[in-house]
Amino acid sequence: MSRLGIFVDRKTLSNAEQLGALIRCRDVAENKGHGVDFIFPVDIAKIKKMDALFIRARTDPMNVTYVAARMASFHGIPVIDDPQSIQVCSDKINMYSHLIRNGVALPKTVFLSKQDLTVECVTRLFDELGTPLIVKEPSTSFSLRVEKVNDIAGFFQVAHRFIHMSDWIVVQQYIESKYDWRVGVLDGKLLYVCKYTIPSVTFKIQASVNGHVVYCGVESVPEPDVPPHVVRLGIEAAGAIGRGLYGVDIKNTNGDAYVIEVNDNPSIESG
Repeated sequence: MSRLGIFVDRKTLSNAEQLGALIRCRDVAENKGHGVDFIFPVDIAKIKKMDALFIRARTDPMNVTYVAARMASFHGIPVIDDPQSIQVCSDKINMYSHLIRNGVALPKTVFLSKQDLTVECVTRLFDELGTPLIVKEPSTSFSLRVEKVNDIAGFFQVAHRFIHMSDWIVVQQYIESKYDWRVGVLDGKLLYVCKYTIPSVTFKIQASVNGHVVYCGVESVPEPDVPPHVVRLGIEAAGAIGRGLYGVDIKNTNGDAYVIEVNDNPSIESG
């Protein structure tokens, strides 16, 4: 019998859908003859006694989940998410660089440093990438610090705010769509597909509008109902990062599919 450690925090367990999925994961593991321990940050020393570790708390190189992943890796314990995937996916410059090197289809993407923030450079970006543009701060998650800009003045307003947080910013071509695909991939194989319906009041899956947080609609979609090229692109994008568990966000418009980002530690919810 093997012991599976599931690394969690209070925020994970306060979400009924995520908790339901974790309980089912535990039940399935126990039915197969394995033991399961839920490990909280205060119990991190227990990791080295596990045979495998499944991280189900928000990952970031600056928080305890990364320490948990590194501890498991150091002791030769299989871990999802692995430390390298956390490092890559937490930095969009790093993530997009991996995708570009592997020829994965993306919106037109440019990295800018502080020295690049000139009127001439930004004017050229609007000419080459079109209007509007998407500007991202590289450490963003949950659609935070992702803005749509329609003119040069708006670009500089956003860029100057983001460049105080990072040495680089990401600028991308805007791909209009009413929904995104989320392709879940595990060990290079399709795990699930969801459709995210974008709220009409924003262009993101999550945004603050007039002081209220609005979320996208989420629909689980059977594989036969998903365009095959979307599934292929999701698996290709995940493979450019590693062999772990990833949620690949894809826009599919006019028959063309583009990877918006690859997320490590994607949410898995019951129901």
